[in-house]
Amino acid sequence: MPNTVNWDAGRWQAKLDELRAAHHVPGAALAVLAGGEIHELASGVLHRGTGVEVTTDSVFQLGSIAKVYTATLIMRLAETGELDLDAPVVDVLPEFETIDPEATKTITIRQLLSHTSGLTCDFNHDTGRGDDCIARYVEASKGIAMDCPPGTAVSYSSVGYVVLGRIVEVVTGSTWDQALQELLFAPLGLKQSMTLPEEALSFRAAMGHLGEPGEEPEPAPAWDLMPRSVGPGARVIASAGDVVRLARMHLDDGLAADGTQVLAPGTVAAMRRREVDVPDKWTVSADGWGLGWTLYDWDGTPGFGHDGASIGQYAYLRVVPSAGVAIALVTNGGGARQLYAALFRELLEEFADVRLPDSFAPPAEAPVVDMARFAGVYRREGVIITVTEDLKLTYDFVDGMKDLSPTLHMDLVAVTETVFAASGAGPSFSEDWMPVVFSTLSTGTECVYIGMRAAPKDA
Repeated sequence: MPNTVNWDAGRWQAKLDELRAAHHVPGAALAVLAGGEIHELASGVLHRGTGVEVTTDSVFQLGSIAKVYTATLIMRLAETGELDLDAPVVDVLPEFETIDPEATKTITIRQLLSHTSGLTCDFNHDTGRGDDCIARYVEASKGIAMDCPPGTAVSYSSVGYVVLGRIVEVVTGSTWDQALQELLFAPLGLKQSMTLPEEALSFRAAMGHLGEPGEEPEPAPAWDLMPRSVGPGARVIASAGDVVRLARMHLDDGLAADGTQVLAPGTVAAMRRREVDVPDKWTVSADGWGLGWTLYDWDGTPGFGHDGASIGQYAYLRVVPSAGVAIALVTNGGGARQLYAALFRELLEEFADVRLPDSFAPPAEAPVVDMARFAGVYRREGVIITVTEDLKLTYDFVDGMKDLSPTLHMDLVAVTETVFAASGAGPSFSEDWMPVVFSTLSTGTECVYIGMRAAPKDA
């Protein structure tokens, strides 16, 4: 049974307003499940140009939180026997192919769910708006370089989730969008959740904002630059309340609010069972990964959730099963990460007796590290990372990612012999410092983790 809580709406509204303004976030919506009840708050504006206010039923782009929805769909199909998580993807999707013929034969659905397939992340390829866009994306990704061989490391992969979306389409005989509506949105009563821009037009929809740290951001040049084809990994549009309603189903052993059994209790448990540890434990405070869920360990208290980002919109979800608490924050620009950190620290401590770790930062006295072994060029699809011996890092967006952001120039400060703090990434990529983690894959290949993505070093 959920713990009884005293929800002071006025207090938390004032706190949301205060922190949102302090961190130059134009608009935000918050939903908190505590004591068995969902409490919703809104603050600021959806668009600084129009001044339209955020309301609790306003919808925001969730970015990568879409992966949780796709994973839930896959697990629903698996529990009915329509999928075997440990079977090779090619058993379900014969047209699936990677640049490595051996990898093509062995990559499993479980590896796609847990980001251990080796497939890369930032292949932002537009295959149009047709219902065949995901199938065409999977076809186009065949020649894309992999981050690592399957099963050798974790590397965050949006491409893998688009492949999962295509598996959903093949098994259900419908589009990923339709399957999501019929198998999740409808049974859960998620009336403020959708996947397509034209569906969002029926709601008060947030516009992303971009700008320099510490300044009021301006509306982005476009509502969204992501193509329909990347939907399974990056395109769900929803209210904060609907995000928490999805989380509540996972807390309630797969039951919807009306008693519908959406997932079996064993399936829910399997999704948040640790599949892999992560070298980068700071970018999203992850200790490991389950089947779709980011997993946390807060001084012995386990939790799960996910973060998401699109063009100028940022979303955060944290769930504490032992307390029956779920918190979702959706925002449209500015210092969203700082707003999340300050707000969630207070909310989780009060309602779940959880203390979030301190913000990632270098120590007062940085250790002396020989940078010669790390200096060089690291590449993965869409990104080139250059590290120099004088503690400088350049992050270049290339190929299909080149128009999404200007080059980032960062200074590095050592935290340990392999972990560095980078400044200059921007307020919504990190709080004040972005983690840069150097690691060696089980194959012996050196790589650098930024944003949980492994980029191999040029030979």
